[in-house]
Amino acid sequence: MDVLSDVVAFMRTGRPASARVSWRAPWGQAFPAVPGSAAFQVVLRGSCWLLPEDGEPVPLSVGDVLFVPHGGAYGLADDPARPLAEADCALHSELYTSAGFDGAGAETVILTCGYRLDLDRIHPILASLPAVIHLPAKLGSHPELRAAVDLLAGEIGNPRLGADTVVSSLLDTLQLYILRAWFESDEEPCTLSGWAAALADPAVGRALNAIHCDPSRRWTVESLGAHAGLSRAGFARRFTTLVGQPPLAYLTWWRLASAARMLRESDAPVAEVAEKVGYTSEFAFGNAFKREYGVAPGRYRRRSAA
Repeated sequence: MDVLSDVVAFMRTGRPASARVSWRAPWGQAFPAVPGSAAFQVVLRGSCWLLPEDGEPVPLSVGDVLFVPHGGAYGLADDPARPLAEADCALHSELYTSAGFDGAGAETVILTCGYRLDLDRIHPILASLPAVIHLPAKLGSHPELRAAVDLLAGEIGNPRLGADTVVSSLLDTLQLYILRAWFESDEEPCTLSGWAAALADPAVGRALNAIHCDPSRRWTVESLGAHAGLSRAGFARRFTTLVGQPPLAYLTWWRLASAARMLRESDAPVAEVAEKVGYTSEFAFGNAFKREYGVAPGRYRRRSAA
C-alpha cells in the first residue's frame, strides 16, 4: 500500500456514523468538539455558512466538502449572524441528532459523517492538517471526489442490503480523495512544506512508499537512499527535513504502529506479528514495542480487548 492508503486504512476505528439532514431557514447548528473523532460535512442542496471557532465565516454552496480531522468545534447556519443550537454529537447510529429546523425559508440538505480515530498513534499526516479543510465545489480537477460524494449520499439516503459495508468503504474512499485533493491543491500553503512536500518529493516519496509497501524488509539509510536515487547523506538530510524525523526513526514508528493494529485486530501470535513488521527476534520486538507503547505486546492486546 502507498502512504495515503495506509493512513486512511489505519486512522478509523469502529463503525462510522452518518446521516442526511434537511434544514429550512432560519437555522443554526453548533457542532461541539468531539475529541478523538473526525467528521465530514457535504452540502447536497442549498447553501449555508461555516462558522469556525477561529476565523471569519465562510460561505458554502452545493458540492462543497468540509473535513474536520481533529474533532474540533464549529457551526453551520443559514446566516453568519444566526444563533446556534447545540447538536447531540455522540457517535451512534447517526452522528448528529438535528435540532429540527423546519422554518419557511430556503432548504439546505447536508450529508454528515463521522467516526472514531485510533488515538494510540495518530499518523503525522493527520496531525499536520488544519482544524477544518474546506474543498469548494470547483472540483473539475478532482471528479473522483464528486463521484464519491454522490455515491455516499445515495447509500445514506436510500440504504439497502449491505449498506453498512458500502458506507464504510465509501467513507474511506472519500477520505482518501479529500487528502489527495488537499495535498495536490496549488492554492493551499501546506503544499510548500511538511508532509505535503514529502509526498510530492520524488525521492522522499519513493522512500516512504517503499517503507509502507515492505516494512519487514531490512531497510538501512543506504538502501532507502539508493531506492530514492540519492546518496546516504543527501537522502537522510532531505528525508529528515521534510518528514520531521530521520528515516530509520520513521521506519521504526511505522513498524510498531502496524504491529499495534495487528495486535488489536487479529489473533496472530506475537512472534508472527514481530516477523511481519521486520523483527527477527520476538525479544527485540517486545522491547521496542514497550518503549513506544509503555506495555508489552501481550498486555497491550489484552488491554485493547477489554
